[in-house]
Amino acid sequence: MTTVLIADDQAMQRFGFRMLLESQDDMTVVGEAANGTEAVSLVAHHRPDIVLMDIRMPGLDGIEATRRIIASGTRTRVLIVTTFDLDAYAYDGLRAGASGFLVKDALPEELLSGIRAVASGDAVVAPSLTRRLLDAYVHHLPAVPGALPATGDPRIASLTEREREILTVIGQGWTNNEIAGRLHLAESTVKTHVTRILAKTGSRDRIQAVILAYDTRLVNAR
Repeated sequence: MTTVLIADDQAMQRFGFRMLLESQDDMTVVGEAANGTEAVSLVAHHRPDIVLMDIRMPGLDGIEATRRIIASGTRTRVLIVTTFDLDAYAYDGLRAGASGFLVKDALPEELLSGIRAVASGDAVVAPSLTRRLLDAYVHHLPAVPGALPATGDPRIASLTEREREILTVIGQGWTNNEIAGRLHLAESTVKTHVTRILAKTGSRDRIQAVILAYDTRLVNAR
């Protein structure tokens, strides 16, 4: 059973999410928060598997709430649900530690499959969509304070040449199947490399690895 906390300042939105989730045999809603402060408190109390996190909320917003939840060391994962307006908020949410994001007008089955993916440790955003979004955002984002080039970042230095190559193409949006085909590797071998890359770089999931590839300039925005 996947436990979910809903954080959104719109009561009707929370109601809609609850109705959808509780119609599923493998999901249950353990609480609702109307702002980020409530979300952080309820996560500490209920320790849900997933938080559906809105970004724009009064007081403590969803980005800072995500940052505090992840920093607490909890096993809870955050799935940001926002509007598809290509602003910096979604990107900042991923940097704060969210495991992905969906748009609020996503189909019900897309939201449900997204929750299940995040609960299983995967990322929600498809690689091709990740690439398009980051390419759009990164032109308008300030440099990351203290960011090191790939050659000087210890997370990158810990990778083998092959792992660094695979991290680079992950950042470009390649799927495991594409990596296997283009680099002439078995897909199981690619999966093993990806697992090691995440472990060595301290990335929670594939999305965080993509952000790392951008931050360290392994991948340059076009």
